Amino acid sequence: MPHSPPPPKPRLNELQAQLAAIDYVLPGTINIAMNRCGKPNCACHADPPRLHGPYITWTRKIKGKTVTRRLTPEQLERYQPWFENNRRLRQLISELETLSLQTAEQAEGWTRTQPPTGKDRRGRRGPPTVDPRR
Repeated sequence: MPHSPPPPKPRLNELQAQLAAIDYVLPGTINIAMNRCGKPNCACHADPPRLHGPYITWTRKIKGKTVTRRLTPEQLERYQPWFENNRRLRQLISELETLSLQTAEQAEGWTRTQPPTGKDRRGRRGPPTVDPRR
């Protein structure tokens, strides 16, 4: 007969409140680039250089494909909190998963599972070696 889960921990209540407080989220990565052009007399080649840009790109995966979109500085300012919310959401979910695993292990009396060591199923680290003398 399965054990009943233990009562909620204070950290679980904190995580639930923080998750509920998150607003819109946008996944992906923001990159801001400043570039030099190929014109030798351009100000971007001066000392000190005045580089072209900023060129802001937002990259993410959609159905396994990388999709990139250019953003204006105003768009970045407008959506930056959404990117930060996504980062925070991922951190909270990771913490909730860890807390859930610990709670299940304690409730069931399971021993903690160790991460894989990099060995294959036979206990070897790499491809089989061949004896050159054979």
